[in-house]
Amino acid sequence: MPTPPKPFAVLKNEKKSHRTKAELKQREEAEKALATGVALRERPEVKENPVAHKEFLRINKLLKNIEKNDAIYEPIINRYCLLQAECKDFEEKRESFYRDIQELTEDKNNLIEIEEMSLSAYYKLKHNLQNTIINLDKQVQAKRKMLLDIEKENIMTIAAALRSIPKKVDNKQNPLLEALKGKKGNGTG
Repeated sequence: MPTPPKPFAVLKNEKKSHRTKAELKQREEAEKALATGVALRERPEVKENPVAHKEFLRINKLLKNIEKNDAIYEPIINRYCLLQAECKDFEEKRESFYRDIQELTEDKNNLIEIEEMSLSAYYKLKHNLQNTIINLDKQVQAKRKMLLDIEKENIMTIAAALRSIPKKVDNKQNPLLEALKGKKGNGTG
Protein backbone atom coordinates (compact mmCIF):
# COMPACT_ATOMS: atom_id res chain seq x y z
CA MET A 1 0.00 0.00 0.00
CA PRO A 2 1.52 3.34 -0.98
CA THR A 3 2.36 5.95 1.62
CA PRO A 4 -0.43 8.54 1.89
CA PRO A 5 0.43 12.08 0.85
CA LYS A 6 1.70 14.40 3.54
CA PRO A 7 -0.64 17.14 4.75
CA PHE A 8 0.15 20.72 3.80
CA ALA A 9 1.19 21.62 7.36
CA VAL A 10 3.85 18.87 7.34
CA LEU A 11 5.15 19.91 3.93
CA LYS A 12 5.27 23.53 5.09
CA ASN A 13 7.16 22.68 8.29
CA GLU A 14 9.66 20.45 6.50
CA LYS A 15 10.49 23.31 4.13
CA LYS A 16 11.58 20.79 1.53
CA SER A 17 9.31 19.43 -1.08
CA HIS A 18 9.47 18.52 -4.73
CA ARG A 19 6.05 20.14 -5.16
CA THR A 20 5.72 23.51 -6.85
CA LYS A 21 4.28 26.53 -5.08
CA ALA A 22 1.10 26.12 -7.11
CA GLU A 23 0.78 22.47 -6.04
CA LEU A 24 1.35 23.41 -2.40
CA LYS A 25 -1.22 26.20 -2.62
CA GLN A 26 -3.76 23.87 -4.22
CA ARG A 27 -3.12 21.28 -1.49
CA GLU A 28 -3.58 23.89 1.27
CA GLU A 29 -6.85 25.13 -0.24
CA ALA A 30 -8.14 21.59 -0.76
CA GLU A 31 -7.38 20.66 2.87
CA LYS A 32 -9.15 23.78 4.09
CA ALA A 33 -12.17 22.84 1.99
CA LEU A 34 -12.42 19.53 3.88
CA ALA A 35 -13.08 21.32 7.18
CA THR A 36 -16.06 23.34 8.36
CA GLY A 37 -13.94 25.86 10.23
CA VAL A 38 -16.18 25.40 13.29
CA ALA A 39 -14.50 24.07 16.42
CA LEU A 40 -15.45 20.73 17.92
CA ARG A 41 -18.02 21.07 20.75
CA GLU A 42 -18.69 18.81 23.68
CA ARG A 43 -22.25 17.50 24.00
CA PRO A 44 -24.06 17.93 27.35
CA GLU A 45 -24.15 14.19 28.10
CA VAL A 46 -20.37 14.03 27.64
CA LYS A 47 -19.81 17.09 29.80
CA GLU A 48 -21.90 15.58 32.62
CA ASN A 49 -19.93 12.33 32.68
CA PRO A 50 -16.53 12.90 34.37
CA VAL A 51 -14.75 10.09 32.51
CA ALA A 52 -16.19 11.06 29.12
CA HIS A 53 -15.46 14.74 29.79
CA LYS A 54 -11.82 14.01 30.62
CA GLU A 55 -11.46 11.92 27.46
CA PHE A 56 -13.08 14.65 25.37
CA LEU A 57 -10.64 17.24 26.68
CA ARG A 58 -7.70 14.93 25.91
CA ILE A 59 -8.85 14.19 22.35
CA ASN A 60 -9.83 17.79 21.71
CA LYS A 61 -6.32 18.91 22.68
CA LEU A 62 -4.75 16.32 20.37
CA LEU A 63 -7.00 17.33 17.49
CA LYS A 64 -6.14 21.00 18.03
CA ASN A 65 -2.46 20.12 17.80
CA ILE A 66 -2.93 18.57 14.38
CA GLU A 67 -5.46 21.18 13.28
CA LYS A 68 -8.29 18.64 12.99
CA ASN A 69 -10.42 20.12 15.78
CA ASP A 70 -13.38 20.48 13.47
CA ALA A 71 -17.13 20.12 14.03
CA ILE A 72 -17.30 17.55 11.23
CA TYR A 73 -15.79 15.04 13.68
CA GLU A 74 -18.04 16.16 16.57
CA PRO A 75 -20.61 13.30 16.63
CA ILE A 76 -18.02 10.54 16.43
CA ILE A 77 -15.71 12.08 19.03
CA ASN A 78 -18.56 12.61 21.49
CA ARG A 79 -19.79 9.05 20.93
CA TYR A 80 -16.26 7.74 21.38
CA CYS A 81 -15.90 9.55 24.71
CA LEU A 82 -19.19 8.14 26.00
CA LEU A 83 -18.13 4.64 24.96
CA GLN A 84 -14.83 5.11 26.82
CA ALA A 85 -16.79 6.02 29.95
CA GLU A 86 -19.14 3.05 29.56
CA CYS A 87 -16.21 0.72 29.04
CA LYS A 88 -14.52 2.00 32.19
CA ASP A 89 -17.76 1.58 34.15
CA PHE A 90 -18.11 -2.06 33.04
CA GLU A 91 -14.46 -2.72 33.89
CA GLU A 92 -14.95 -1.31 37.40
CA LYS A 93 -18.07 -3.43 37.91
CA ARG A 94 -16.21 -6.52 36.72
CA GLU A 95 -13.37 -5.82 39.18
CA SER A 96 -15.88 -5.35 41.98
CA PHE A 97 -17.44 -8.76 41.30
CA TYR A 98 -13.97 -10.29 41.06
CA ARG A 99 -13.12 -8.91 44.53
CA ASP A 100 -16.43 -10.31 45.83
CA ILE A 101 -15.47 -13.78 44.56
CA GLN A 102 -12.05 -13.45 46.21
CA GLU A 103 -13.68 -12.54 49.54
CA LEU A 104 -16.22 -15.34 49.19
CA THR A 105 -13.43 -17.83 48.50
CA GLU A 106 -11.41 -16.61 51.48
CA ASP A 107 -14.44 -16.80 53.79
CA LYS A 108 -15.67 -20.17 52.47
CA ASN A 109 -14.72 -22.15 55.58
CA ASN A 110 -16.17 -19.55 57.95
CA LEU A 111 -19.46 -19.36 56.04
CA ILE A 112 -19.89 -23.14 55.91
CA GLU A 113 -18.69 -23.83 59.49
CA ILE A 114 -21.04 -21.32 61.05
CA GLU A 115 -23.75 -22.82 58.81
CA GLU A 116 -24.79 -19.48 57.47
CA MET A 117 -24.61 -21.13 54.11
CA SER A 118 -24.75 -24.67 52.79
CA LEU A 119 -22.03 -25.91 50.48
CA SER A 120 -24.42 -26.02 47.54
CA ALA A 121 -25.58 -22.43 48.25
CA TYR A 122 -21.95 -21.34 48.43
CA TYR A 123 -21.12 -22.84 45.04
CA LYS A 124 -24.34 -21.51 43.54
CA LEU A 125 -23.45 -17.98 44.70
CA LYS A 126 -19.88 -18.33 43.43
CA HIS A 127 -21.19 -19.64 40.08
CA ASN A 128 -23.59 -16.68 39.76
CA LEU A 129 -20.80 -14.21 40.50
CA GLN A 130 -18.57 -15.88 37.90
CA ASN A 131 -21.35 -15.73 35.30
CA THR A 132 -21.86 -12.05 36.07
CA ILE A 133 -18.14 -11.43 35.54
CA ILE A 134 -18.25 -13.30 32.23
CA ASN A 135 -21.27 -11.27 31.06
CA LEU A 136 -19.62 -8.02 32.09
CA ASP A 137 -16.46 -9.07 30.27
CA LYS A 138 -18.48 -9.74 27.11
CA GLN A 139 -19.96 -6.25 27.35
CA VAL A 140 -16.50 -4.74 27.90
CA GLN A 141 -15.20 -6.61 24.84
CA ALA A 142 -18.13 -5.36 22.74
CA LYS A 143 -17.46 -1.78 23.87
CA ARG A 144 -13.75 -2.16 23.13
CA LYS A 145 -14.55 -3.41 19.62
CA MET A 146 -16.78 -0.38 19.06
CA LEU A 147 -13.97 1.88 20.29
CA LEU A 148 -11.47 0.21 17.98
CA ASP A 149 -13.84 0.50 15.03
CA ILE A 150 -14.30 4.21 15.73
CA GLU A 151 -10.56 4.71 16.08
CA LYS A 152 -9.90 2.94 12.78
CA GLU A 153 -12.65 4.76 10.95
CA ASN A 154 -11.64 8.11 12.32
CA ILE A 155 -8.06 7.65 11.20
CA MET A 156 -9.14 6.24 7.87
CA THR A 157 -11.53 9.14 7.33
CA ILE A 158 -8.77 11.70 7.83
CA ALA A 159 -6.41 9.70 5.62
CA ALA A 160 -9.08 9.28 2.96
CA ALA A 161 -9.73 13.01 3.02
CA LEU A 162 -6.05 13.68 2.48
CA ARG A 163 -5.87 11.11 -0.33
CA SER A 164 -8.74 12.80 -2.12
CA ILE A 165 -6.62 15.90 -2.65
CA PRO A 166 -4.90 15.76 -6.04
CA LYS A 167 -1.12 15.81 -5.90
CA LYS A 168 -0.67 17.65 -9.18
CA VAL A 169 -2.05 20.99 -10.27
CA ASP A 170 -4.59 20.70 -13.06
CA ASN A 171 -3.15 22.79 -15.85
CA LYS A 172 -6.07 24.07 -17.84
CA GLN A 173 -4.97 23.80 -21.42
CA ASN A 174 -5.87 26.36 -24.00
CA PRO A 175 -8.19 24.63 -26.50
CA LEU A 176 -6.59 26.51 -29.40
CA LEU A 177 -3.14 25.34 -28.28
CA GLU A 178 -4.42 21.76 -28.03
CA ALA A 179 -5.88 21.97 -31.52
CA LEU A 180 -2.59 23.26 -32.87
CA LYS A 181 -0.66 20.49 -31.14
CA GLY A 182 -3.05 17.93 -32.60
CA LYS A 183 -2.51 19.25 -36.15
CA LYS A 184 1.28 19.13 -35.74
CA GLY A 185 1.18 15.50 -34.66
CA ASN A 186 -0.92 14.52 -37.69
CA GLY A 187 1.61 16.02 -40.10
CA THR A 188 -1.02 18.23 -41.67
CA GLY A 189 0.38 21.54 -40.46
